[in-house]
Amino acid sequence: MPVSLVVRRLGVSTLALIAAFVALPRPAAAQQPAPAMQPPASFPPQVVTTGTGEVRLVPDRATVLVAVETRAATAKAAAAENARIQTATLNALQELGIPRERLSTVGFDVQPDYRYDPQGQTAPKVIGYVVRNTVRAEVRPLDMLSRVLDAALASGANAISGVQFESSKAQEGQRQALANAVADARAQAESMAKAAGGSLAQLVELNSSQIYRPLPERMQMQAADVRAANAPSTPINPGELVIMATVTGRWAFK
Repeated sequence: MPVSLVVRRLGVSTLALIAAFVALPRPAAAQQPAPAMQPPASFPPQVVTTGTGEVRLVPDRATVLVAVETRAATAKAAAAENARIQTATLNALQELGIPRERLSTVGFDVQPDYRYDPQGQTAPKVIGYVVRNTVRAEVRPLDMLSRVLDAALASGANAISGVQFESSKAQEGQRQALANAVADARAQAESMAKAAGGSLAQLVELNSSQIYRPLPERMQMQAADVRAANAPSTPINPGELVIMATVTGRWAFK
């Protein structure tokens, strides 16, 4: 075989090998292995409890809404009659010992008085006007309340729309209820920590909410209730005021 032919054949084989090597996939030398996932930082164990505290108070004061409602053919006439009766009512309450600063007007309304067609065939007709004047009276001491109600109705007031009992020691009671709730929450936390084989460390968080009961009592009275001859005094039973506090505490556990 001639030498030149051998050289040519070797050249072709070499080129084929080089092309095959170039075609092979190459590893990505620039890529680095992903770092291992680190476990999240652990939080120290904690103890969370909710405690309640309660304080009961005897009411020593009250507020009451006294209303006078009048009707007349004109707004002017209804307002004049209303003013006459409400003035007499306020004078009667002041004579019982309620100072003027504890008597405040909380509502004054003038509305048309309509007559409606039972058959609904004609439009409502204005037959007059209604005037309503409402005064809030702060009663102190509480044993005056029965006399206040009777005097107001006897003077011409024709609606008692609400009675709310209160205590002059409410703030003191709220603070005591909170203290009782904190003590209850801590006692629970200490019991839980002991049962878990540890104890409480520093206080981490403490928050509270309060519920003050009872809500205002809605008591409706009409003038006829006390205008009967020899009518007995209006009975009043204030019961107790209950102040409740709820506290949630969070302590570190060790």
